[in-house]
Amino acid sequence: MDLPDSITQRSGRQRKLAGADLQPENMRDRDMEHTSDPEGEEETEGLLQGSDSEDNGRPRVLPGIRNELGNVSLLLFLYVLQGIPLGLAGSIPLILQSKSVSYKDQAFFSFVFWPFSLKLLWAPLVDALYLSKFGRRKSWLVPTQYLLGFFMLYLSVTVDSLLQSEGGRGPDVVTLTAVFFMLAFLAATQDIAVDGWALTMLSRENVGYASTCNSVGQTAGYFLGNVLFLALESVDFCNKYLRTEPKDTGLVTLSDFLFFWGVVFLVSTTLVAILKKETVRSQGKRKVPEETQSVTETYKLLFSIIKMPTVFTFCSLLLTAKIGFSAADAVTGLKLVEAGVPKEQLALLAVPMVPLQIMLPLVISKYTAGPRPLDVFYKAFPFRLLIGLEYALLVWWTPSVKQEGGFPVYYYAIVLLSYALHQVALYSMYVACMAFHAKVSDPLIGGTYMTLLNTVTNLGGNWPSTMALWMVDPLTSKECQGAVGQSCGSPEEAGLCVKEGGVCVTSLDGYYVESMVCVLIGLAWWVWLGKKMTRLQEQSPAAWKCRINQ
Repeated sequence: MDLPDSITQRSGRQRKLAGADLQPENMRDRDMEHTSDPEGEEETEGLLQGSDSEDNGRPRVLPGIRNELGNVSLLLFLYVLQGIPLGLAGSIPLILQSKSVSYKDQAFFSFVFWPFSLKLLWAPLVDALYLSKFGRRKSWLVPTQYLLGFFMLYLSVTVDSLLQSEGGRGPDVVTLTAVFFMLAFLAATQDIAVDGWALTMLSRENVGYASTCNSVGQTAGYFLGNVLFLALESVDFCNKYLRTEPKDTGLVTLSDFLFFWGVVFLVSTTLVAILKKETVRSQGKRKVPEETQSVTETYKLLFSIIKMPTVFTFCSLLLTAKIGFSAADAVTGLKLVEAGVPKEQLALLAVPMVPLQIMLPLVISKYTAGPRPLDVFYKAFPFRLLIGLEYALLVWWTPSVKQEGGFPVYYYAIVLLSYALHQVALYSMYVACMAFHAKVSDPLIGGTYMTLLNTVTNLGGNWPSTMALWMVDPLTSKECQGAVGQSCGSPEEAGLCVKEGGVCVTSLDGYYVESMVCVLIGLAWWVWLGKKMTRLQEQSPAAWKCRINQ
């Protein structure tokens, strides 16, 4: 279920917060993708040393973090803005589920979470094409954020009609997917630009704060756009905790929320475009431009990496490793909402998980720092599969626990414990995988190498999740009770059943079938391919070196 991951697709992290794991590890993996080329860093560091050490023969005072609080605050704010559309996109599956859309529609909407896993495809363009007079990073940051703001304003006017299910018509999932896909694509492009700007906006001494701004800002933005929005939009939550007199609506609506943040995007982008200048590094009195690898060279480099035998094998394993977890990660959160668990309560379960998510990488890294980090991945694999079965049992148990006033406290405690155990297994595999990426990446092209492996890792979680959502309906069996000669094999047949006075009853839920099949596939992968992945650790360092000219 990966509750937080489900409301956040899932990238992500997947630092995802809660809900219907539509993209579980993406956000966590995105932080690892911000690794830059070590060779380029050394060159930049040398330039910065020259810049910071002397100016007209007089020693310069090295800037402390206090002197750069403005830049740090700006970076933090830009990453918060980036998390807002991702959080909003993560909340839509739960809203759609409350309107009883099909799981095929949920699968279609899950493509919204793919852009962050595919941004490597257009990142070289963002890095190489720009208007020098306006600024290398602002050339992309300003237009993408303006477009984000305009898309949000457009949605604020149309989203209510897109989500309406009147007159036998359900929500307009196709249009919702198209608009939110564009939001995610623009947020991913903004992420590329901000990551690059962070390296020159901060001094060499403080550039390490960029990753902190990234992780804190994205998480805060996702929390605002997902958990906070779902809580303030919920009528029950607001009436129970925030009001003295009950009302028929929440404190905010999706339209209001989109309009507010659309205005924030437009105003803040205008201020950045006018007031913030990009820093040009200098060596003495001579300005030193950032080196830019050509687009063609970058794509050739990526191709040369992927066709290496060891890398190709590893990528193939990464693309198939998460099939066994797809039903649990992608569908469980939606099934709980279908069973009556309030979506805002499901989202809020992510809050107490934050300390655990901070501590787990620190603890697990002690066991992955050695020469065989994938051993941890291999050992955690079957436990995560077992937790998937426990999730299925939890979904089956949920309807019997529901009371007139909702669910008892002990039920949420069990859900929270289940999620905590899932996080331990998930982070064990995640940290081990990232440690191995860092271990084998060729230091001469470390940034490109690491980003490629992280991209493949993300895709390995995205496509099984989309497929898992897509297969729920075909695997589900329903029968018409109360109307002779009617069936419920299709929406049209279900409508005839109801028209004849019958009711469609689920005789076999495809989620349970899928959960068993995924676990069996996962066990087969673990037995036959898991050992093959661990044996990659025995390859010599030369097997992972990229021979660019061959």
